[in-house]
Amino acid sequence: MITFEQKKKVVSRFGKSDKDTGSCEVQVGLLTERINSLAPHFASNPKDHHGNRGLLKMIGQRKNLLRYIQRKDETKYTKLITELGLRK
Repeated sequence: MITFEQKKKVVSRFGKSDKDTGSCEVQVGLLTERINSLAPHFASNPKDHHGNRGLLKMIGQRKNLLRYIQRKDETKYTKLITELGLRK
């Protein structure tokens, strides 16, 4: 889980305002933060298959949001990908 401060930082970084939590860019940022915070857990618990299923669902949700952003605005997509360090 990500803390309130981490969530606030992601919202201020990717949102249009401090209260903008619903835009696609913010949702992708929050999902990326959650996915990155789960990496140490799966490194130490390789047999956690139920948790792995949740992780894969988050990755799929982020993939769908990124596909939507790519269809709507290519420049926003490339900027978001570079900021988050995805798809090298």
